[in-house]
Amino acid sequence: MELALELLSNVFLVFGLIFVFLGMLGLVRLPDVYNRLHTTTKIGTLGAFGVMLSILLKVGFSPMGVKAITVGLFLLLTAPIAAHMIGRAAHRHGVGLCEESIIDEYGKAYIREKDE
Repeated sequence: MELALELLSNVFLVFGLIFVFLGMLGLVRLPDVYNRLHTTTKIGTLGAFGVMLSILLKVGFSPMGVKAITVGLFLLLTAPIAAHMIGRAAHRHGVGLCEESIIDEYGKAYIREKDE
């Protein structure tokens, strides 16, 4: 049983580290703040949660494991809200989309909101 938990912990650790790496790569490579927010929120949160789950499997429900899963759940709950608020603030302050972006649904909604 210990060998299976150790193996599963290592799988989640590698899974998490790959996603954290992809999130960092997206942060460096993507063209604008909106695309960067997307990659760091979705991929980075999934990667961090994988690492936290790996810690929980490795140490069990000790104080360290409970803290790890608490941090993982906190990230899952707060990262999308924070990214939405950052994206909304960037849009309201006039940060433009990259040239490859073809649809700006939030811009249309923001114009309607201003008119009302």
